[in-house]
Amino acid sequence: MSVFERYLTIWVGLCIVAGIALGHFLPGVFHAIGAAEIARVNLPVAALIWLMIIPMLVKIDFAALGEVRRHWRGIGVTLFINWAVKPFSMAALAWLFVAHLLRPYLPADQINSYIAGLILLAAAPCTAMVFVWSNLTNGDPHFTLSQVALNDTIMVFAFAPIVGLLLGLSAISVPWETLVLSVLLYIVLPVAAAQAIRRALLTSGGAAALARLLATLQPLSLVALLATLILLFGFQGEQILRQPEVIGLLAAPIVIQVYFNAGFAYLLNRLVGEQHCVAGPSALIGASNFFELAVAAAISLFGFESGAALATVVGVLIEVPVMLTIVWIVNASKGWYEGGLTELQ
Repeated sequence: MSVFERYLTIWVGLCIVAGIALGHFLPGVFHAIGAAEIARVNLPVAALIWLMIIPMLVKIDFAALGEVRRHWRGIGVTLFINWAVKPFSMAALAWLFVAHLLRPYLPADQINSYIAGLILLAAAPCTAMVFVWSNLTNGDPHFTLSQVALNDTIMVFAFAPIVGLLLGLSAISVPWETLVLSVLLYIVLPVAAAQAIRRALLTSGGAAALARLLATLQPLSLVALLATLILLFGFQGEQILRQPEVIGLLAAPIVIQVYFNAGFAYLLNRLVGEQHCVAGPSALIGASNFFELAVAAAISLFGFESGAALATVVGVLIEVPVMLTIVWIVNASKGWYEGGLTELQ
């Protein structure tokens, strides 16, 4: 790892502080940037996410995607965590923490709304950002891409029924424009662009040209991650400063849920004998959330100033710092993980 990558958590902390400060002192600038959106998908953030994930996608050789079938156990584990565990574990934690343990410290009129927001947050797995986390753990890029594509397909059909079941509503108004546009912007178009770049480089300069481009793009990808962080925290700077205690309380069940799902997926992959390069991204995909969709759905269902919208925003705030700690745990435990695989064999 480069010095820049080694101290990434420090840069993340500085960007969080910078984003909150800039959002507080320059609210007009961030309101203008935040208004640059289509179907609640922010275009500046989408552009930065492109810069984040293009280097990872350029590495992918589509001719080798068929090899992902060898990792059917990892795919099974991730699907199980994403769709059979995560939404329901979040609902249980929301009920335990928000409805009971933390209830005396939260606004009484927003309790149900907070619970709804937490459920919305956990009901859809992350898409674009997992390419960054997978890359930081040296995860198999073919597995990551195929798993994200599979999750996106399932999400179109499963998001509304799962949320409806857990919220006890007969019909959920899913912001379909946001869902479709997010998949298009964060998956379809970047994949097409990355493969066009890959083919052009391999045709003109071969593997050496591709390696040179990847070496150039890698730092740019991390800079885009940090810039995205500044924007996200800048957008919510006023909310954070206005309700810091509520945000801190709502963060508790989210953090527990993220670590629980990541750890459960990681251990299950080890138990079934999956390789570490699959177990890492599997745990990260199982733990992360599609916060763009969650925020849009919360606003659509409950309003911009609702407790549900605030709860989903808390997910945005803790996503990067918490996922970076999981990246560190996955990398640090590689020897332990592979030692267990040797014993199983």
